[in-house]
Amino acid sequence: MDRRKFLGAASATLIAGALHPKAALAAPQASLKPMDVGLLVSPFGAPEATFKRVRDMGFDNCFLSLDGYLGGFTKQVADQFGDLLAKYSLVATTVEVVGPQPLEWNFLRGPSTIGLVPPATRAARIDALRQVSDFAKLLGIPQVQTHCGFIPEDPADPLYPGSVEAVRTVAQHCQANGQYFLMETGQETPTTMSRMIRDVAMPNLAVGLDTANLILYGKANPVDAADILGSHVRSVHAKDGRWPTDPSELGEEVLIGKGLVDFKAVFTKLHRLGYTGAITIERETSGPQQIEDVRQEKIYLEKIVREVLA
Repeated sequence: MDRRKFLGAASATLIAGALHPKAALAAPQASLKPMDVGLLVSPFGAPEATFKRVRDMGFDNCFLSLDGYLGGFTKQVADQFGDLLAKYSLVATTVEVVGPQPLEWNFLRGPSTIGLVPPATRAARIDALRQVSDFAKLLGIPQVQTHCGFIPEDPADPLYPGSVEAVRTVAQHCQANGQYFLMETGQETPTTMSRMIRDVAMPNLAVGLDTANLILYGKANPVDAADILGSHVRSVHAKDGRWPTDPSELGEEVLIGKGLVDFKAVFTKLHRLGYTGAITIERETSGPQQIEDVRQEKIYLEKIVREVLA
């Protein structure tokens, strides 16, 4: 399945001004418990069923993957989302788009198709991120996230200056909307991402730490990555995985607790650095098994969070 679609298939900070009136009825993000466990969802096609399922599974916050709405971020959709978030007492912590297509999640075509690095799709991706930023502003969602792509490790690479400018352009748009712009870890080493943060030089540019992606792409251990990027982290995708063994394909994503991520060590480092944001489960399976996996992962992660915060 599409790596960005989650639970949509199974279920078919408040910003000053421009806040949907009913969204204000839901608890503001600041009221979430530190390291509150939430869920990544793709509500495209069945938003009410999706949000109801999030609440029924015992979550009070969610991360919105919104590629299905590209080109359709209307006020009517914002009103619908605001109504549903309020109805089910949910806080939407972050929004994300990675499209438009083409997107190939592998080592052969990934570098030329993912993120803001490929020149052929750069303008379209910037436009999509501006759209989702404006949409998030209507709902008072303070963070916009994406994969920036295989950022060149060599700063002298001809693709690097344009990538820096593209990230800066999106960060500036988000800043005007009172938002952080988060680069999701995965395709680049933590040091390369740190360099991008320095070179873009925008105070609202930060990191969405995906614990498994660093392993799936063979780039770093997330415990070590926290030493480099931890002070910049503003969202966390809780996901587990194993190193890639096929040089053409990413590593295998697995049930949390069955892979190589040491969640207690990662969370402990982030806690010591003052991280209080959500811990968002992202399970890239589908159907009934996905629901069962998420239930198990919620129990597993909440136990670790209690130990870390004790």
